[in-house]
Amino acid sequence: MSEHEERWERFLDPEVVRPLLFMATMFITTFEILKNSIVDRIRDFYLIGWSEEGNTISPDYAAKVLSRNKSAVYASLSWLIEQQAIDESDLVIFAQLKKTRNLLAHKLFDVVTGQAESPHQEQFTVLVELLRKVEVWWVINVEIPTNPDYADEDIDEAGIVPGAILSLQTLLQVAGGNSELLDAWRNQRAKTRLNTQ
Repeated sequence: MSEHEERWERFLDPEVVRPLLFMATMFITTFEILKNSIVDRIRDFYLIGWSEEGNTISPDYAAKVLSRNKSAVYASLSWLIEQQAIDESDLVIFAQLKKTRNLLAHKLFDVVTGQAESPHQEQFTVLVELLRKVEVWWVINVEIPTNPDYADEDIDEAGIVPGAILSLQTLLQVAGGNSELLDAWRNQRAKTRLNTQ
């Protein structure tokens, strides 16, 4: 079989294409969640009010964060490094993950059909670990210290499952075909309806 025929064989086989497409789209999705976590968490930290026009962000956000770089993402990464939430090696990892995300976004067809190589499957765990690191830093350093319910509590950092990670785990299960969560949600909803009637 020629290389051209092998590509068509691979492209037309749902058992090959489906998991490749799934992992590629999950990588892109998770990278976007990471970017949002990096930028939105800091912007929300500088939130000082709400109005009909939208959120009111402190001028300190522009002065202390956005002034660091033209890109809100890289400005936010710099702020996170200063806060010791991440380090320089995480910045290198982020750059590698971004390169892979861009490859997938711009050459998805080539990756799925085997015309381009992509490290996204090997890097997926690294991507999730970086997301978890950023999210856990916020929980440990901002959310717990500002919540009186956790005063004098001994917190097991390894046991923290941030909301972004929980949402990602749920998405992976549902997209992977698990319908147990839907069944549980429907059962709970039915019970709630009975109790309110």
